[in-house]
Amino acid sequence: MNTAARRILVDADACPVKDEIYRVAERHAVPVSIVANSAFRVPVSPMVERVVVNDSFDAADDWIAERANARSIVITADILLADRCLKAGATVIAPTGKPFTTSSIGSAIATRAIMADLRAGGDVIGGPAPFGKVDRSRFLSALDAALVRLKRAV
Repeated sequence: MNTAARRILVDADACPVKDEIYRVAERHAVPVSIVANSAFRVPVSPMVERVVVNDSFDAADDWIAERANARSIVITADILLADRCLKAGATVIAPTGKPFTTSSIGSAIATRAIMADLRAGGDVIGGPAPFGKVDRSRFLSALDAALVRLKRAV
């Protein structure tokens, strides 16, 4: 595996760690694809690709999942996208730094379904905790460690 084979795929909608991704990717010389269904700003760099998909439901998720593989790191908070990418062999990390794994994704999907049922039934439930400095730090460590693992898997 060469350096060009590694790639970071980012589900850009509401991703709070894009700047951190750019910095870590630059340090590791790994290309980044930032994917969303509307135009947005990215740094001018040959290592950063802006991908604007159409606005159909799950277009960004489909684009990412179709390209995810064992040499990819996918950044997303979307549990169903994480599941698709794990099945393709990708490393998947939430913006909070929490890794999605094949052993944890089943319970995450089940919890998601339960919460959706509660909301559909009219229950008022809280959302995720506010994103903070600890989350940002945990994310940076998780992304750096994942890139090092991929580099060693030559």
